[in-house]
Amino acid sequence: MLVFLFYHMDEFCKLLKSTRIENNLNYSTRSSLTDSEIMTICVYFHHSGFKTFKDFYIRGILKYNRKDFKNLVSYSRFIELKQEIALDMALLAQLLCHLNQGNGTFFMDSFPLTVCHNKRISSNKVFKGFAKRGKTSVGWFFGFKVHIIIDTFGNILKFNFTSGNVADNNQDVLKALLEGIFGKIFCDKGYLLTPEKFRYFYEKGAHLIHKIKKNMKNKLIDVGDKLMLKKRGVVESVIDIFKIHLSVDHTRHRSRAAFLSNLFSGLIAYFFYAKKPHIAVNLQTIS
Repeated sequence: MLVFLFYHMDEFCKLLKSTRIENNLNYSTRSSLTDSEIMTICVYFHHSGFKTFKDFYIRGILKYNRKDFKNLVSYSRFIELKQEIALDMALLAQLLCHLNQGNGTFFMDSFPLTVCHNKRISSNKVFKGFAKRGKTSVGWFFGFKVHIIIDTFGNILKFNFTSGNVADNNQDVLKALLEGIFGKIFCDKGYLLTPEKFRYFYEKGAHLIHKIKKNMKNKLIDVGDKLMLKKRGVVESVIDIFKIHLSVDHTRHRSRAAFLSNLFSGLIAYFFYAKKPHIAVNLQTIS
């Protein structure tokens, strides 16, 4: 797994370096560790089973992987390097999304990233003015939201990152998510739209399908669409992987750059996750 990850990280860094040279942009070697090695370690953490990056680096990398990374630095120095490549990892995550085309059937949802306990909001200095209060079905939180669209194979096609107080059906967020998405998007009640907004996205080729609230008039929908709505749990399974297996959601961040680095490396790690949740789809049934 480590060699596999390093190959892809190294190929991306070579591409990024050549692009910067062609555009006369400055690039520099940050340390004895190369950018591809730093990215590999960051992504490998999410597949390692360790719950904290400190334990992973000190008890794992420094102890067992010195032969793989001959120029390893101290933990504190690596944290600095990890923050410096957050933008590069964001670019790689976007690139991996564009490699997935989808099959016309998609699922959309969001999940919160809590940065501190609700009782410590007033004393949190790292994310002051950056994170916001938000509310989910399980209660209030302080942090951010990650919005994702996946296909039936569990591949992420689009993602967006917002503060916690941004609603799921925010038009700007949906515009960014649904750009280039053509087909049926199954989602929950949080994505209810006004008729004007629904028509806008429908004319763009994105057909949002969701359940209705109790105080709304019932409307008949296609049987295939009704069956696919019951399969919407696949996107929640993807979110569980991010939170439980890839350790993306935690409250131990000591800087904004470290938070972003952990988020994007977790997204990249998911693309290399072996057993993605998926469903079998008969396209003729739902067309």
